[in-house]
Amino acid sequence: MGIPADDVVLIQQGSGSNDPAVVTVNCPDKFGLGCDLCRIILEFGLHITRADFQTDGKWCYIVFWVVQCSNSLRLDWDSLKDRLLSVSPPCLIPLYYDHKLNGSTAAPSVYLLKFCCVGRKGLLHDITEVLTELEFTIQKLKVMTTPDEKVVDLFFITDGRELLHTKERRDNTCGYLCDVFKEYCISCELQLAGPECENQRTFSSLPLAVAEELFSCELSEKESCTQALRKATPPPKKAIVTVDNLLSPAHTLLQIQCFDQKGVFYDILRTSKDFEYPGSLC
Repeated sequence: MGIPADDVVLIQQGSGSNDPAVVTVNCPDKFGLGCDLCRIILEFGLHITRADFQTDGKWCYIVFWVVQCSNSLRLDWDSLKDRLLSVSPPCLIPLYYDHKLNGSTAAPSVYLLKFCCVGRKGLLHDITEVLTELEFTIQKLKVMTTPDEKVVDLFFITDGRELLHTKERRDNTCGYLCDVFKEYCISCELQLAGPECENQRTFSSLPLAVAEELFSCELSEKESCTQALRKATPPPKKAIVTVDNLLSPAHTLLQIQCFDQKGVFYDILRTSKDFEYPGSLC
């Protein structure tokens, strides 16, 4: 019972080089789904120009209009579709509703990656880059360097694919890290972190200082020139957030006016997800 997997995510490429592609997701709803989809779209170098979210609390229909940030890069649309499918709930209506939609939304499990290696310049940057490619989110990091120039990195991570509970995913991760760093790698271990690590996990919402910088009115010289050429009414100097609880008896309307930038839609949905505010209509 459900719909074919091929119909869960549909991608219609633009007819011209400047025309946006339309990405449609039609599947059961889940907490934070919009945030997860936006993150994947951004990772593929796409810019969301428009979006439409509709849900009845159980099933959702989401449409993104996206354009490439750089036309010089060839985009693998099949890989994008596979990634979007990986975070979309399965279309098994009775089972999924009973165990997911009506149940609690538990936070993803934190795993401890212990990576021992020979130190070198730029090593930490390279490791975090690999972990990002593997769709891990680093919740916490401890770095220790020994006098003989050996490094022990402790990464507390969560899995965007939610597959670290499987031995295959853990073995593939360690194997890939060893293959990438080769002679620098001494050992690699990946296991579920203890309860004390779960309790110490920091809140992942944007810090106030970062939020002020992202949504402030300060523009670069290039952006200022671009804004000056536009004849439209200039946006407000500060982000304006309006909350309306009177429009609907069942929902809260959240309106945000701010300067556009890459990832702003994802930042808003990520913050909403961090505060455990599920969105039903955007």
